[in-house]
Parts: sequence; C-alpha cells; structure tokens
Amino acid sequence: MFACLHASGNLALLVECARRFSPLVEEIPPDAVLLDLRGSASLLGTPQMIAEALHQQAGVPVDAAIAGNADAAIFTARGFRGTTIIAAGGEAKALAPLPVNLLPGSPEIAGALSSWGIRTFGQFAALPPAGVAARLGPEGTTLQRLARGEGLRHLQPLEDPLRFEEEMELDHPVELLEPLLFLLARLLRELCARLSARALATDQIRLALRLENSPPYRLTLRLPIPMCAAATFLKLLHLDLEARPPAAPIIKIHLSFHPVKPQIQQHGLFLPLSPEPAKLEVTLSRLYHLLSPEQVGTPELLDTHRPDAFRMNRFTPVLTRNLTPPAAQPTLILRRLRPPLYAHITVRAGKPAHIDAPSLRGDVTACAGPWRTSGDWWRQEPWDHAEWDLSLGDGTLHRIYEDLRTSRWFVAGSYD
Repeated sequence: MFACLHASGNLALLVECARRFSPLVEEIPPDAVLLDLRGSASLLGTPQMIAEALHQQAGVPVDAAIAGNADAAIFTARGFRGTTIIAAGGEAKALAPLPVNLLPGSPEIAGALSSWGIRTFGQFAALPPAGVAARLGPEGTTLQRLARGEGLRHLQPLEDPLRFEEEMELDHPVELLEPLLFLLARLLRELCARLSARALATDQIRLALRLENSPPYRLTLRLPIPMCAAATFLKLLHLDLEARPPAAPIIKIHLSFHPVKPQIQQHGLFLPLSPEPAKLEVTLSRLYHLLSPEQVGTPELLDTHRPDAFRMNRFTPVLTRNLTPPAAQPTLILRRLRPPLYAHITVRAGKPAHIDAPSLRGDVTACAGPWRTSGDWWRQEPWDHAEWDLSLGDGTLHRIYEDLRTSRWFVAGSYD
C-alpha cells in the first residue's frame, strides 16, 4: 500500500508530514511525496483512517491518494482533488478519466496520441498493445502499462545525511577530570554503537565543551586510520585533556564523529604482524605528550640543500604490498651525529692531517674534498660548510666539515 500527497509549493511540508507515518519517503518534484505504507495497517488503521490522519497532520489543503502501487497513487493524487482510495485491482478503472498529459512521455508520443484523438488514460489503455508497441516502441508500451495501473515503480527513499553527534547538558558544573571521563565514556559507547550498526568507523573526533564564564573548549583528534573503539577513544581524550585541561567548570558536552568506511587490511602469510592500530595510537599519543610532537613521528626530508634538514610528521602507517628486496650491492651508510661533535683538526698543505675529537683521535691516512655547501643567507641561521671525507689509521671512515663562517671544525658522522 502506497500513499501520495500533492500540494503545490509545499514540498518540504509534505516531506515532514510523510515522515510521521513512514520512514520510507520519496520526493516527487516539484509538488508531491510518496510514502510506503506496507505493513503499517495494524498500526495506522484502515486506508480511510490513514487518509484522514494525513490531512490532519499536513495542516494545509492537500490532495491524497492511497493505492496498491506507487505510480497509481502518484497519478491519482495529481489528477483528483481531495482524497482518493483505490482498492486492489481497481487501478485501471480509477485512472481511466485522467488526462494523458499526466504521463511522463516524450513530446513525440504526446503528439502521436493527440493526433489519434487519445485524451484519457482509459482511451490509451484500450488501444491494442501490439499496435502501440509497433508505432510507439518500448516507451509507448511502458506508458500504456502505467495508464492501466500496472506500474512497477520502486520507491527511492530519502536518505538523511549521516550525523554522529551526541551532547549532554549537565545539571551541575563538572570541575574534575574523572567525572568528565565517566560522561565521555557513555557518549563514546553510544556513538560507536551507531557506527557499528552501519558498518562504519571514524577518522576524526571533535569534542566541544561549554565552560562556565569562559570561552568554549575545543579538541580535535585526527586518527591515522579509521577506527571504532570506544575504549581507545576514551584513552586518547584522557591524554589530551590531562595535558591541556579546561580552564573552567564544564556545563555542556558535545561530541561528534566524522564517519568513514573502515579500513580493511589483509596480512600476508609470510609477513610479520604489525601492532594493533588502537594500541599503537594510544602508545604514540603517550609519547607525544611525554616528549613533544616534534620528537615523535615519521621524519620527512625538507626541500632544501641544508645538511640534515628534516621535520617530524605525525606517524601514519603505510600499507605496502609486493615489496621487492633491493639488489645486493656494496654501499656505505653515513651515520650522522646529532648534534655534530666539535673537533680540533690539524691542517697541512690545505688538507686535514690529524683529528682530535671526543672518542675520536688519530692521523689522517687519506682524505677527499672539500665539497662546498651553503645557503639560507637571507635567514638568521645561514650555513657555509666545507666537507671532507677522511680515513684514519685504524681503517675507520668519517665525515667532517669546517664552518667557514666561524672557522670551527666538526665531526658530522661516521661511515659503516
């Protein structure tokens, strides 16, 4: 059983009215809505009772129709005034007086029907189906079935945008962290349950706290991968709130999730297991607050020629597949010293001859260089280095450089 409400210029009002009777509602622009009432007779009563309730809830004059199929309900609501109820099997007879211009046909078919003198649904339905198919094609056959009340329309319900938000007005201001976490745990469980019911996860958590006589407190957690774990979220919020507590008592809590599809990862049989994402995120969050975000994460080389220039980004696991091991070839690896070691260098004939540095001392047996590198002269910390690679008597290889701005020598690192 389907119902259709028709009223010019009141589509939003019709949708609001229809949602009170059925969760399956479709907009029929520009002036009608269709709702699925199948299985609701035991709750709403007879079709006549449903029609009367629809009129009362609408609050404005509407044309209502109830029929066994969706297309018949739409045509009836648009073609007849007031309330029309079509019994099962009576669709063709009820639709017969309607004008054919209600059918959603092309201008060519409308012109053909007009030239044949076809003005109503009943006249169109009475034409031989074989002749209609031969002269009007598949579109004509479909329109004739609609005129006979044999529509097979599938309702396309409106889908509200997914919003995962919870808020709580507090009777008494909360000043301590422990009762706040107790309330947050409740909201997180409810939001995670709603996410799980739709097979979703979240990659961003937003917390807004209304404070007493203070500006609002806002906190955003961006997760490296989508997750749906209330206990993990509570721990992450705990760490952030502990490091940066609200400045005043809390009178309202608002929590929201950004819904995304969960990440599916399939591990190879011969690959080592990676740590669980939830546990890894909690561990990283603890390290961020214990050290600092600048000292924990993934290093990224900067687009500059400055030696050893990099920055730390938030750690994000990268899924790699079909890894091919690099070809075996002899390579030297430079292990940089941070910070570099101050050294005393004896120079003979313009080349380093002896080095004296903490835990490093000896005569230079071979050297290569210098290689000049400089830059950032327009900033407060420019650099101007002359680098050397040298070998000591014990066979070890090292890199040193002279800061030409200060004439001081440093050990930059050692080769493995």
